[in-house]
Amino acid sequence: MYENAFNSIERELRNEDGIANELDYVEQISWVQFLKYLHDLETERRDRAELDGETYTPIIDGPFRWDRWAAPKVNGAFDHNAAMIGEDLITFVDQKLFPYLATFRQSATSAKTIHYKIGEIFTELRNKFRSGYILRDVLEVVDSLSFNTQAERHELSQLYETRIRRMGNAGRNGGEYYTPRPLIRAMIKVTAPKIGETIYDGAVGSAGFLCEAYDYMRRDDLTASEFQTLQTKTFFGQEKKSLAYIIGIMNMVLHGIEAPNILHTNSLNENVMDIQEKDRHDIILANPPFGGGERREVQQNFPIRTGETAYLFLQHFIRKLRAGGRAAVVIKNTFLSNTDNASVALRRELLTACTLHTILDCPQGTFQGAGVKTVVLFFEKGAPTRDIWFYQLDPGRNMGKTNPLNDDDLAEFVTLQKGFTEGPKSWRIARGSLDADTLDLSVKNPNAPEAAALRSPEVIIADMLARDAETAEILESIRGML
Repeated sequence: MYENAFNSIERELRNEDGIANELDYVEQISWVQFLKYLHDLETERRDRAELDGETYTPIIDGPFRWDRWAAPKVNGAFDHNAAMIGEDLITFVDQKLFPYLATFRQSATSAKTIHYKIGEIFTELRNKFRSGYILRDVLEVVDSLSFNTQAERHELSQLYETRIRRMGNAGRNGGEYYTPRPLIRAMIKVTAPKIGETIYDGAVGSAGFLCEAYDYMRRDDLTASEFQTLQTKTFFGQEKKSLAYIIGIMNMVLHGIEAPNILHTNSLNENVMDIQEKDRHDIILANPPFGGGERREVQQNFPIRTGETAYLFLQHFIRKLRAGGRAAVVIKNTFLSNTDNASVALRRELLTACTLHTILDCPQGTFQGAGVKTVVLFFEKGAPTRDIWFYQLDPGRNMGKTNPLNDDDLAEFVTLQKGFTEGPKSWRIARGSLDADTLDLSVKNPNAPEAAALRSPEVIIADMLARDAETAEILESIRGML
């Protein structure tokens, strides 16, 4: 129903000088969509208050209401005479609308409120539309979108996810915002979250883990109390970057979570030794950023000091997990075998503080545009590791943009993991069999068929000379027939 609307918006944005790439596209459509969503939410709340005989206090009021500046109407029809356009529209957005919405961060009663999130978004974002005529066209298209029913939100969420995936495939830093959804769904099936448990992602990105977990846990037979728990007391996240923050908020909103519990902060700024029981969660699902070079003051927050961002996040996750809690974390496969002090110390802490029960080895190309191989670590907190089940994922094809990972690729892994079943792609190793000094966890499949032995250079040269002699003989025969 809305595919044509999104395509129309894209066509308009291609003509906008201020919007240069897929990342800009998602960012700019996000803030416009977000304001339309808030308008629909406020309309629904106002109608509900009137039916209950109560007074409704709007979040956004006066000239900043969507139906006053973005889509003014008379008797339900768009009022072109009242609608700002051209320079007037850009000036209003830049000098009045964004500054007004940014004040919500100071006036909000709590960082968990929708008011605070509005303030955070519009403090960090900048309007990149330069043409008020193009923005006017986009506003009119977005005004045609409706967020009133679950079916409408579902369709919009699917269209939005498509744009996020394209942004993730756009190269450069795009991939950090997008984890392949089939991989996320497999991670969720293994951790199996339940109503009443809390789920946390400290590097939330586009909130793919939290959105997919919500879809997994939401059922038609939930009670009103269970649904309220799912809405307000289940999903928690933190995100450092402004663009990812608004994308994550918008993605969760489209999936049906009205006021996402995502904080705009750097999780690594928290000293892990200060984490208390009230700060911990039952389940952690995450794909923290790789590489990086964290500053020394950030490294001071961790007992194992390293500039590798993913290693700091793994320490953060171990301490954010409750006793008995379950985690699934994506990390570079070099973590399994690196011999530097930080890598060895972190493997030792993981194996001692947690039961690392499963390692999923992902093939090259699982993450589009990423030049590293990855693994997924599945662990439970509270008891040391005794043995580890490995699964080597092999889709039987080269992964790429035209051959992305799909749910069928991971079906066998999910099935076999339940019983830690061994087979051609899976095996187990005992903690006691690891090298005591390095704790090397390299993926070495003992069940894989042995590769044919390489021929010696002497044999190769002899074969080449034999073929050359045979070729010369054939050519000489041909010459005799001429």
